[in-house]
Amino acid sequence: MSGPPHVASARGGGPRSSALFAEACGLMPGGVNSPVRAYRAVGGTPPFLVRGEGARVWDADGREYLDYVGSWGPLIAGHAHPAVVAGITETAAAGSSFGAPTPLEVEMARAVAAAVPSIEMLRFVSSGTEAAMAALRLARAATGRRSIVKFDGCYHGHADALLVKAGSGVMTLAHAPSSGRPEPGAARPSSAGVPDEVAAWTRVVPFNDVDAVRAAFRDGGGDIAAVIVEPVAGNMGVVPPVPGFLEAVQDVCRAAGAVFVFDEVITGFRIARGGAQARYDLTPDLTCLGKVIGGGFPVGAYGGRRDLMEMIAPVGPVYQAGTLSGNPVAMRAGLETLRLLDDDAYRRLDELGATLADGLAGAARRAGVPLVVNRVGSMLTPFFTDTPVTDATSAQRADVAGYARFFHGLLARGVMVPPSQFEAWFVSLAHTADDVRRTVDAAAAALAT
Repeated sequence: MSGPPHVASARGGGPRSSALFAEACGLMPGGVNSPVRAYRAVGGTPPFLVRGEGARVWDADGREYLDYVGSWGPLIAGHAHPAVVAGITETAAAGSSFGAPTPLEVEMARAVAAAVPSIEMLRFVSSGTEAAMAALRLARAATGRRSIVKFDGCYHGHADALLVKAGSGVMTLAHAPSSGRPEPGAARPSSAGVPDEVAAWTRVVPFNDVDAVRAAFRDGGGDIAAVIVEPVAGNMGVVPPVPGFLEAVQDVCRAAGAVFVFDEVITGFRIARGGAQARYDLTPDLTCLGKVIGGGFPVGAYGGRRDLMEMIAPVGPVYQAGTLSGNPVAMRAGLETLRLLDDDAYRRLDELGATLADGLAGAARRAGVPLVVNRVGSMLTPFFTDTPVTDATSAQRADVAGYARFFHGLLARGVMVPPSQFEAWFVSLAHTADDVRRTVDAAAAALAT
């Protein structure tokens, strides 16, 4: 990107992308393979991307964008990092999949366990959804209990019991104001096809509300197997934990004999090498990982205390399997990515994230537009609201129509951000201070108009 960003006139993708989208709509539901990609929340036609390099992507019409989606978080090193590309090319040339153990699985497991002390043993899977589903199955087996507690607006994949007051694309497509504070146990499915009986096993409480967690346990009759939480919410937009919240939830779980599960699919290796649990000095019983550990390839993992993980087949009675689990190409992509993440890398990511967040907030002040920017490390969300965003209810007070206009103002100026008010923006090691300055300039222009 040399000189000021070009302002395109199209609302989203150009002629080639529009033609591809029209064809895709006849072949795939909504023309996409994950709902938020369809741009329903912001309007317009999604650009179809054909190439990425560093912090930039190009669409089928040849348009270039600075990218803050980063494949929704995995690409912490940027697109097509040379070390990652070389590693996956070498590994794929030796065989892309075996359905048998490989040395790369052992090496990757060793790297994860070394970085995340709470993980004494782990199992690789192919997605974050699988990781969360298996972790909760394990928690139920370990406790002999059925119910789980989750938080309004947190998203843990599309397993039936977790599609209750879910964030991410579920919140994006609904984007209706919350009817108020959810009552413990008042769970309704967020998706058709989820039986009420299954949803009833999930007790939903507001994020950052310790009293609601305690109330759920008082009302739960000793049937709560686990609490699962995004330690930094990333699927209602970025919402940090208030001081003491996570520590108190951990204490409640320990006192009740419930399993404390951290969903670090987004935060793992993103906000610190040891994830949110390292940043906040906590020790969950089980941890779910994904995104960064696959370096852009489909991957997930769950792990934790050895006594719990030894309940997984073939050692124990809890069954879980996967044809492509521990795929060697994904393992190599993850390993090459993790090798880039030293202390200097995290310092740089934090500095870039802070500069971008401060720049967006300053541009909004100068334009007279109410904006709250939540940030933890290299993940952030600008909410179009004038009140603090601390949970799903306050997030849903944001002006989603205003965000949609802002989104298209940025896209027209060559900056690609998530097509939803309720998602995280991601800064990568490939971004530069000049990229961030250009982004803030584009944001200022979009806000002014």
